[in-house]
Amino acid sequence: MLIQTIVSPLRENEDGVIYVGKTRVPIDTVVYAYRRGKTPEQIVNSYPTLALADVYATLAFYLQNHQEVDAYITRQEAESDAMRKEIEKRFPQEGLREKLLERLKNKENSQGND
Repeated sequence: MLIQTIVSPLRENEDGVIYVGKTRVPIDTVVYAYRRGKTPEQIVNSYPTLALADVYATLAFYLQNHQEVDAYITRQEAESDAMRKEIEKRFPQEGLREKLLERLKNKENSQGND
């Protein structure tokens, strides 16, 4: 029997995001699903672009390197939170619902007058 080294399906893009295989599914998604108790088969059912072997290899990598992967995920979450806060700062949500409801009401009134 010939034993071969498994090639990691993980790839990092220019922004530092780690994806699984040739998909746009980030490692975070697979790890979160695994932490919620999903099996590799269930993960593939939820994300059909993933190959089952890639999910198993990703989970093996995670189990062997969980501290580094957890640190990566923590950094990603912090960056995402900072980006969300910046967007909310630039585009405040206060009063948005009321503005949209008023716009809808005005639109309905103008259509009713036609």
